[in-house]
Amino acid sequence: MQSLNLNYYYVLPHIILSITGIMSLLFGAFNKQAHRDLVFINSAGLITAGVSTYRLWNLVSSNAKDGPLTAFSGMVVLDHMSLAFIFIFLIVAFLSTLLSLNFLEDEDQSPEEFNSLLLFATVGMMLMASAGDMVMVFLGLEIASIATYVLAGYRKTDLRSNESALKYFILGSFSTAFLLYGMALVYGATGSTNLETISNAIKSGNNAITAQPMVMELLYVGAGMLLVGFGFKISTAPFHVWTPDVYQGAPTSVTAFMATGPKAAAFVAFLRIFVFTFAASYSFQLHTTWVNLLQVLAILTMIIGNIVALSQTDIKRVLAYSSIAHAGYALIGFLADDWISVAFYMLTYSIMNIGAFAVVSVMAGKGDEKTELENWAGMGFKSLGLSIALLVFMLSMAGMPLTGGFMGKFFIFKTAWDKGFHIIVIVAVLNSAISVYYYLRPMVMLFFRDENETNPTPLMSWTTYVTILLALAGTFYLGIMPGRLFSLLEVAKDVLVK
Repeated sequence: MQSLNLNYYYVLPHIILSITGIMSLLFGAFNKQAHRDLVFINSAGLITAGVSTYRLWNLVSSNAKDGPLTAFSGMVVLDHMSLAFIFIFLIVAFLSTLLSLNFLEDEDQSPEEFNSLLLFATVGMMLMASAGDMVMVFLGLEIASIATYVLAGYRKTDLRSNESALKYFILGSFSTAFLLYGMALVYGATGSTNLETISNAIKSGNNAITAQPMVMELLYVGAGMLLVGFGFKISTAPFHVWTPDVYQGAPTSVTAFMATGPKAAAFVAFLRIFVFTFAASYSFQLHTTWVNLLQVLAILTMIIGNIVALSQTDIKRVLAYSSIAHAGYALIGFLADDWISVAFYMLTYSIMNIGAFAVVSVMAGKGDEKTELENWAGMGFKSLGLSIALLVFMLSMAGMPLTGGFMGKFFIFKTAWDKGFHIIVIVAVLNSAISVYYYLRPMVMLFFRDENETNPTPLMSWTTYVTILLALAGTFYLGIMPGRLFSLLEVAKDVLVK
């Protein structure tokens, strides 16, 4: 593997967003009404970071024969998987920036702090994607988590928002403790925190490790605690309990960000450690053990997420349990050792989820006062454009053809089926059929219930309008013409840390 120390060009997207975050904070400090200006500053920073990420993608492709690029003594790894997820984070941050303007203006919230926290959280997620060491995974996780804790409680005078932030902080810290202790135990078993070194230690020491019960126990317990820690971060059952309350209490624009970006970041770190670092354990029981555990977690997550969503009456809780179910679907890609299907799925999930939350933020009104489905009775024809957009996003989440959600599920299910995981694919398809019921419930309330005369016609800012249009375009593009993107990822498949 190519090893280059202190190569700042490899972390140029991270540097650009960090500088943009500082600029946003300073600019807003001198102009308290700079809501729209900060949207342009953030957007410019994100687009510039996207261009630099594209240049790094070409650089990795040109050095494919030499393997992934590394910097800072192996702490940072650049390969196509890390860059693909960085693109996803930039898209999520861009759409979330546009979506937040309506919330910040209507409720007169501090725009500079919000925009800076959003960018710093994105930097943390990018560090997780490009981490070549467990220390870097932890550092990126903490940067992203701390910023997101504050964002969840951004309505300082709202008890629901305060409760959301407190629950998120307490349970997030609890899960981080599991993650950190698991890393310490893996370090004790292998003698390193570097992911490549851990992988090589397992490869070269399979017989030695199995011959030492104490070392085996450290590795097993460490892997188990990592599984619990990541389970909290991606909201798999039974570690999902924080998700509905936190999603419901946080501002909707923040919920849209939390449900997509940090979750995708946890997935890529999870992939890096379990699928590629621990893949060296194929020759002994560790690999078989965690594959079996992931199957159980995936099935449990899909069933609990979909079944409990059936009884929810608050749209944000419906989408929260939906996100839990989608975490179960994405885990199927882990079983097939296929990062490409997981990356494609997380991209489609992020776009359609942000689109759905964008519609909810408008329909719910100022302060998210109308998130109960009963409040939406008869508003379908009054807000026809919003209702149709919500229908598209909901059908995409259910996995209907011609939408990105369908193609995301198709690629993951097909890959798992080809690898012999037939039972879990059948369970996933049945769960997708169950989900159609609660995804269509908002449509029933909007179009087939008597109108509440006190409901005014929802108003939205131009940035929210653009967010919904971009999400619709992305949902249809990924559903109708996914071939080019998927082919691009397929070409990059072999350039990974293994």
